[in-house]
Amino acid sequence: MKRSKTAVLLLMSTAPLLLSACDRSESASREGLYTSVEACVAQTNDSATCKQAFDKAQKDAATTAPRFANREECEAKYGKEQCAERNDGANHSFFGPLMTGFFLSQMLRNGSPMSGFNSAPAFRDSNGGWQQPAPGGAGGVYRNGAGSAMVPINATADRAVTTSRSGFGRSGSSRGFGS
Repeated sequence: MKRSKTAVLLLMSTAPLLLSACDRSESASREGLYTSVEACVAQTNDSATCKQAFDKAQKDAATTAPRFANREECEAKYGKEQCAERNDGANHSFFGPLMTGFFLSQMLRNGSPMSGFNSAPAFRDSNGGWQQPAPGGAGGVYRNGAGSAMVPINATADRAVTTSRSGFGRSGSSRGFGS
């Protein structure tokens, strides 16, 4: 008789955990690297967010893009005809790479976008890789190989990717069950 009571209590104590694993209201994060607003819309079906993300990235590119003292240094890092002369508004000229894409990160709930997103400008280097300014970093003039921090983006352009999910579903699906 004691054994059956213990088994019942054990099963009752695991029921909330098992039921929470069946929750379908999980959050996810969709991230993508896009070369145009049109490519973003084709993947996300959200023209307003794509346009806003592009505009924000373009504005951020003016302040966070790497800065070079001359065109040759910039083109060595980002490729021929991929750099433009810019002015910081205080009569200081510099050269910087052209924004060739933008990174969009958007929170989802039940597969639908939630309000808010993060975006950042993306720059294609001369090796074909993608980079974005380090979070919180501002562009600085490059001299002798030193300058503003850029971080690589490990994503395929013009393809949305769901990168993370919260809750039990992520760990459960890695073991072959859940979600």
